[in-house]
Amino acid sequence: MGTSNALVANEQNHQNEEVNSGGTSVEAFFAASVILVTGATGFLGKALVEKLLRSCPRISIIYILIRPRKNLTLEERYKSLLKNSVFDRIRWECPEVLSKIVPMMGDISQPNLGLSDHDRLLLIQNVNIVFHSAATVRFEEPLKVAITLNTRGTQRIVELCSEMMNLVSFVHVSTAYSNADLKEIGEIIYDTKITPEIAMDMADNLDDELLNSLEAKLRGDHPNTYTLTKGLAEMLIFKKKLGFPVAIVRPSIIGAACQEPFPGWIDNITGITGMIMESSRGRIRSALADNKSIIDMIPVDYAVDTIICAAWRNMMHRNDSLQIYNCVSSTSNPLTWGRFRQLVIKHSIECPSKYAVWYPGLTFTTNTFMHKLTVVFLHYVPAYIVDMILKFRGSKAVMIKITKKFDRVAESAKFFCMREWKYSSNNVQQLMKMLKNAVDKKNFNLDVNKIEWDYYIHKYILGIRQYVLKDDPDSLSTARNRILKFYWIHKIIQILMMFTLYKIIIR
Repeated sequence: MGTSNALVANEQNHQNEEVNSGGTSVEAFFAASVILVTGATGFLGKALVEKLLRSCPRISIIYILIRPRKNLTLEERYKSLLKNSVFDRIRWECPEVLSKIVPMMGDISQPNLGLSDHDRLLLIQNVNIVFHSAATVRFEEPLKVAITLNTRGTQRIVELCSEMMNLVSFVHVSTAYSNADLKEIGEIIYDTKITPEIAMDMADNLDDELLNSLEAKLRGDHPNTYTLTKGLAEMLIFKKKLGFPVAIVRPSIIGAACQEPFPGWIDNITGITGMIMESSRGRIRSALADNKSIIDMIPVDYAVDTIICAAWRNMMHRNDSLQIYNCVSSTSNPLTWGRFRQLVIKHSIECPSKYAVWYPGLTFTTNTFMHKLTVVFLHYVPAYIVDMILKFRGSKAVMIKITKKFDRVAESAKFFCMREWKYSSNNVQQLMKMLKNAVDKKNFNLDVNKIEWDYYIHKYILGIRQYVLKDDPDSLSTARNRILKFYWIHKIIQILMMFTLYKIIIR
């Protein structure tokens, strides 16, 4: 399956497209608008809501769907969201706009999105713009759960949008890996091995055991249920032939903020962030990755700016075509895994955490045997030793559990670390050219060429210290002294090991 088998959704001749330089600015487009955001409690969703409020303060209302949780009311979850550090800049600059966020109890895994009749009618009558970013991003998610959330959830949002009386723009957040079974990925919709309807019917009618037994066949060349179900969601949107402007934005690996709301802002340890954090603390020593391959990483603020501008372009060039944006860095500012590793080690040493347990020394290899050998001796053996010490002190042994968890994550991520994809990003380039307004150019940065990877990884490490580990800036000097001690202990152990090996060889 390749480009020749693609379902052409939006290939346009960009050379012939007129750009309206005198058109409405992005901020003006959002003025007085009523917005619905799904996934607002997630990493990307938080950043999206924050940027909308700060850069488009004339927005009328932002409705956000919040799932019910055991022992937590809607109001409690809402207040917890507002306390997040992502809104600190708004609290300093324009705190009054936070009142424009209106929470609604909703769940994309439930019929009718779990909305009450009153709330559903309210959305149908008032919403102008919808951003759908809710999804499960777990690679190991059972197929039924992934289909329910990523595919059926998207169908439910689309059905709600079809009823909206004043909808002018809909943006679906997908992933650059929705077609991970291909090597070259354009800004078009590709055919899927099975239809979304069949996949959803199977999830509804087959029991978990039977569905899981069919998973490998259904996935085909997809590495996991995440990429499969995100691709199915795209196909679903394409087949619906909706009567309102639609855009699909496909970010690659989303990392910490480059600039906004703060350089290095991050609030989770999933994916690449977990790798950076644990390698900077000296707990991860080896990972399966090809040093020469490209890691396609996009800062969260670049992804958010692309999503917002995609909604604006929907209205500026209103037509029936489905606009797709590959929000990637590899097309013009590639970063190899080898360079990424060097930068992580460099800035982990310069800006260490007081929670470091050893000197940073991450290595990437494509040799599975050597990787497993390293994992046993440098991951599991130290973990067992630490757990024994913890048990001796009467504390709970946790290191083996944590090590096994990261081992599973690394195993599921190796598909992406050992390969690279060639993307086209003509629509993103065109979108960037359309930002003629000086304020828009300042507020919305889509140019990945401006990402300085050395600076970015430096801020990423500091962001993990500040926002994830809650490491006091004043502890930096102490942490550096600690890392220096680890360095000399590390070197002494290396020398002793080399001497022992030499003796063994001599004998």
